[in-house]
Amino acid sequence: MKKTVYMSFSTDVIHGGHTEIIKKAAELGELTIGVLTDEVVASYRRFPILKYDERVKLIESIKGVKRVIPQTTLSYAENIRKLKPDYVVHGDDWVTGFQRPIREEVIELLNEYGGKLVEFPYSHLEEYDALERRQREHLFMPDIRRRRLKDLLAMKPLVRVLEAHNGITGLIVEETTVVQDGETRQFDAMWVSSLCDSTAKGKPDIELLDISARLQTVDEIMDVTTKPIIFDADTGGLTEHFVYNIRTLERMGISAVIVEDKTGLKRNSLFGTEVSQTQDSIENFCAKLSAGKAALRTNDFLLIARIESLILEKGMEDALERAFAYVDAGATGIMIHSRKKDPAEIFEFCEKFRRKDPATPLVVVPTSFNSVTEEEFEKRGVNIVIYANHLTRSAFPAMQNVAKSILKNHRAKEADEMCMPIKEILTLIPEE
Repeated sequence: MKKTVYMSFSTDVIHGGHTEIIKKAAELGELTIGVLTDEVVASYRRFPILKYDERVKLIESIKGVKRVIPQTTLSYAENIRKLKPDYVVHGDDWVTGFQRPIREEVIELLNEYGGKLVEFPYSHLEEYDALERRQREHLFMPDIRRRRLKDLLAMKPLVRVLEAHNGITGLIVEETTVVQDGETRQFDAMWVSSLCDSTAKGKPDIELLDISARLQTVDEIMDVTTKPIIFDADTGGLTEHFVYNIRTLERMGISAVIVEDKTGLKRNSLFGTEVSQTQDSIENFCAKLSAGKAALRTNDFLLIARIESLILEKGMEDALERAFAYVDAGATGIMIHSRKKDPAEIFEFCEKFRRKDPATPLVVVPTSFNSVTEEEFEKRGVNIVIYANHLTRSAFPAMQNVAKSILKNHRAKEADEMCMPIKEILTLIPEE
């Protein structure tokens, strides 16, 4: 009886190294290849330029491939248990690095029934690396980058977003990956917050930074990353200005803007009723949304309306009335906010909104109600979770502690244990 072989592929760039290892695998027996779904690929490496169906066609066209099936997680467990292949074939690049736990799981599964892992040397030729770099460069392009958030929302039940306020924090969002329970987790997109942008520049969060300063931050982040960006537009300012600014954001390749329904001098929402804050009328804010929507040139860009009714203690009915009115006016997403630690009012809003509107993306920023897991939000119909200020908030105590240590000890030696080695920082920053 002919032996059976299993391999897994994610790539949308097929080169000689791939065809060579496929040839070797096919020589071992009847070859089945599991193609990782778009969601899985996006969760651990760059966003796939070619969609799953197109990647399947590429793999099917290669000589030696008997059949192609989906692999719905980075873990091989489901397909190995189903197929029980005699051999699993992989390059030796996963012996170290974040995929090592996946490799160890494969070995354990094969040992259960006598299967064998066969590893071939990974191809590190410069022309292959250059090909991958060219594909990555494609993702930097504004038209490609802009639509990626909508693609992710169609692909995934929940999109995970972390704030970035400069190039290095953008790289942290771009590159940070964890493997847990056979799955990889990354952040899907970046949030450019007015609070964090202002704080990084030593300014108060009162819409003091003009749009040029804000866009300079965006440009720094875009220059070194590929993931989609959601832009915090505060109140959006005057409608006459908003329509031009939103078009600029769209043209730059930003994927979404969030604009809040307040007027006057903007104060951070978490102050709630402790400071004077004025909510815009439904009529005026709907007019701003309609004007913004009409100014857009593509269908890729999301215009998300942020509702402050719960923050300002205006009640659930006011929040829901505004939500439905804003969608009718052209909003393509709704953000609901609360400063309470108890998520009950957020859950109530989501439930009541979803009864009437099952499709419009819902966004939450769980700064206060931070005990809620992403899985719980997903069950409530939430589509985007934004961790809005955590890199900023974590960086400041760390820097203060280092500064105090140097002052206290009259030298830097004691501060070393609180600092990342400079070589590790340099490995995060790409040389090209």
